Amino acid sequence: MHRRTLVKSAAALGLVGGLGSVGFNAFAAGKIKPGDKAALIVVDVQNCFLDGGTLAVKGGNEVIPVINALAPAFQNIVVTQDWHTAGHASFASTYSGKKPFETTKLSYGTQVLWPDHCVQGTEDAALGKDLKVPTAQLIIRKGFHKEMDSYSAFEEADHKTATGLAGYLKARGIKTVYVTGLATDFCVAWTAMDARKAGFEACVIEDATRGIDLNGSLAAAWKQMTAKGVKRIQSADIQTA
Repeated sequence: MHRRTLVKSAAALGLVGGLGSVGFNAFAAGKIKPGDKAALIVVDVQNCFLDGGTLAVKGGNEVIPVINALAPAFQNIVVTQDWHTAGHASFASTYSGKKPFETTKLSYGTQVLWPDHCVQGTEDAALGKDLKVPTAQLIIRKGFHKEMDSYSAFEEADHKTATGLAGYLKARGIKTVYVTGLATDFCVAWTAMDARKAGFEACVIEDATRGIDLNGSLAAAWKQMTAKGVKRIQSADIQTA
């Protein structure tokens, strides 16, 4: 399903918000011990999405201690960064008369327009200073093509241009990815769903994420993830010691 469908249907899907309390804890009836075939993906824990950032996610800073506590349990860790050019196609400021959170039509479909954020090389785009994942082996930067957004760590918004992450993980023998970070209903969701598309098992660690919830997008994203076979777990389900 394309992002435009997600955004357009978000309000209606918000009616089924009961998804929040259901989860997939049955999947993790026993503690999950990630092995060498599992990878933790830390999505966009950057200053732009944290308190005081240009596109701050409410409660975004709360994911950092959760991710820091999870990291030692994983032998494989990948970090992503939004890495936009100035005047990026996803910025409302690029278009005369457009405001943040409105939409525009681009070659690949409907694009949500955001405040300028995560511009390459700025402090706003830097990883949060309190994020402690020293064993991360790879940083994937996305959204660096000026004419195209990229929510997913696997594919850009045209659903054709690969970031190379799937090939990297497969070369490392990874079978399951555990997705954390910001924001649940955009970059986390699309990363998890594209992981499934690429043939990986995918779990979103819910309390290690926070959402924007634009017009009901959080409930919509969970519904879409569930339909794609993404499992919903909590950090307590992971064996960290």
